[in-house]
Amino acid sequence: MNVSLKLLLIAALVFIALQFVRPGIPAKPATAELQAPADVKQILSTGCYSCHSDERRLSWFDQVVPPYWLVRHDVLTARENLNFSTLGSQPASAQRGVLYESINMVQLGAMPLPQYIKLHPEAKLTSQDIATLKAYLAPWSSTPPLGASRDHSDERARVNLAAVQPEFNGLSFDPAFGSWKLISTTDRGDNNTFRFILGNDVAIEAVRSGNISPWPDGARLAKIAWQQESGPDGLIHPGAFIQVELMVKDASRFRTTDGWGWGRWRGLDLKPYGHDAHFVDECTMCHMPVRGNDAVYTLPITTVPIARREVVNNRAATLPSSLPYQPLAWSAITMYVNPMDHTTATLYGNERAMQAAHANNKTDLTAYAPGAVLALVTWAQRDDPHWFGARIPDAPRSIEFLEVGATTTYRKFAGATAGEESTPISLAQERKKFILSLTPVELP
Repeated sequence: MNVSLKLLLIAALVFIALQFVRPGIPAKPATAELQAPADVKQILSTGCYSCHSDERRLSWFDQVVPPYWLVRHDVLTARENLNFSTLGSQPASAQRGVLYESINMVQLGAMPLPQYIKLHPEAKLTSQDIATLKAYLAPWSSTPPLGASRDHSDERARVNLAAVQPEFNGLSFDPAFGSWKLISTTDRGDNNTFRFILGNDVAIEAVRSGNISPWPDGARLAKIAWQQESGPDGLIHPGAFIQVELMVKDASRFRTTDGWGWGRWRGLDLKPYGHDAHFVDECTMCHMPVRGNDAVYTLPITTVPIARREVVNNRAATLPSSLPYQPLAWSAITMYVNPMDHTTATLYGNERAMQAAHANNKTDLTAYAPGAVLALVTWAQRDDPHWFGARIPDAPRSIEFLEVGATTTYRKFAGATAGEESTPISLAQERKKFILSLTPVELP
């Protein structure tokens, strides 16, 4: 027997022996299956249950060792992140939230894993499958509750931002987050929330220069969320504060978590999220589909073009240089959405206006001292290309300025060229009153 034949025989014996080294993949009936219509469950069963359920579904080639070991690891890991056999034990809102995230994973090509689809083409969801799931979820089909007027007669004691506890992974809270500049806003129809995405000076400079692929070390992003409330004016406004999330870029310190430090603090008392440092796994898993964008979902509003598609939001930044002020460089006071014409508006303020907004957390004609300037920028809305169930600003519709002085003046710029419009006195007075009635968003 020559050497080659001996080696082949030894390899065959080793291969056969390895087939007996087969740790199990537990299988059991569903205990609390996802509650959804039959057609939705059928799509998920075909495309997702092989890995994301307690059922054991392996093709014959999945059961060959050593590939079996990798399959087993992937299945057990997938179940830990999402298990449709037990998802029904969670509240209905949480179940829908998982479906939204799942659709976005599929749309952005993160799930099913590309290497899995090569061997299991039946797991690939069709465009009709995705359309069925989207129709079932139907974001913006529910109306936010009617919000009550805020009572400022008994202002609550503010939390000491400097004393907020660090996250479980050691990331410190940044007390300065509320003073950062606006990068973008998001209208989340999947959970009826609004979000400000703010950036510190490093992040804002990166946005202005287009240096966001990757973001530079020292960049800090804050995503602040509020519940949506319907107002008597027919608009949807920010209501109760929910949470603030921080992303801190340090490629060396956070190299195991995509170069970012992650943190989330919930409620007005800003309690750290989760139970231990493993909460970060939830963050990195959710942001996995946008690793090509340095793990950032947000499309910053900027005039700087980026060669790659849908990385920045240039259309929303097309405010002419001829305006008396450039409000996108200011800080944001509040936002709202008009569901009737699918527009979103953000109220900006210069430094003098922001001092009054932070000090009073309310608005009336006497709240803003002379020198304060407010700018209400209104955009059309479009679907967020990175997240099904969200909308972001699109092309500007109008820019309204309110200059506070001995006489408060109102000016409006609108149309394709954002030219100044002549506004009747009665309408100008009405718009003044409306803009001054907009309550600043609630912050801890």
